[in-house]
Amino acid sequence: MTIFGLHISMTIIWLLLIIIFLAAEALTVGLVSIWFAGGALAALLLSFFDVDPLIQLFVFFAASICLLIFTRKIFVEKLKTGKENTNVDALIGEIGQVVSTINPMEIGQVKVKGQVWSALCDDQLLTLEEGTYVTIKAIEGVKLIVIPRA
Repeated sequence: MTIFGLHISMTIIWLLLIIIFLAAEALTVGLVSIWFAGGALAALLLSFFDVDPLIQLFVFFAASICLLIFTRKIFVEKLKTGKENTNVDALIGEIGQVVSTINPMEIGQVKVKGQVWSALCDDQLLTLEEGTYVTIKAIEGVKLIVIPRA
């Protein structure tokens, strides 16, 4: 193949594409271009046997799409990519202790992991006395929504 007056073999092109796709994946770590690196590897193997470049291109696209369809879900689950609870969301399900009584339909305070938070009881007819242990059910704005610990 001749590009800009230079004779370049398909083997070199596929090697360069593998490097580019792997570098892009390393920069994004979002499982975006790794599939194309796999497709380029399949085409590279064909280039060693002087297979027609159009067949190599077809195999590149077919392998990339198959890798994407059949392996992406597995990698996402194994690598735990996606949403991860951080900061405030990580408090949901935690146990806290009431430090200021939570009266019906009134805000009190709960201490969780060493921090004091404003809190409301999910059961708006219930009073949670100081010292009561609660479970954090939700977070609304800057207030914890708590339920008595069973």
